[in-house]
Amino acid sequence: MKKELGKWLMDIAKYLATAVVISTVFSDFQEKSVVLIIGATTVLSLLLIGLILINEKKQIKKIK
Repeated sequence: MKKELGKWLMDIAKYLATAVVISTVFSDFQEKSVVLIIGATTVLSLLLIGLILINEKKQIKKIK
């Protein structure tokens, strides 16, 4: 379940990155840098959380 949530968050990060880039290129924002900073921060946060959820290591129990 965590792995699927991680994949989903990574997909959302990709879509958000695309939307931010396209919106700043085609729109006439006065503060493009603010939009890019907020978008990049959100994308990196979602990507990091997704990667953490996907790469959770399983603990190996040692048998004594």
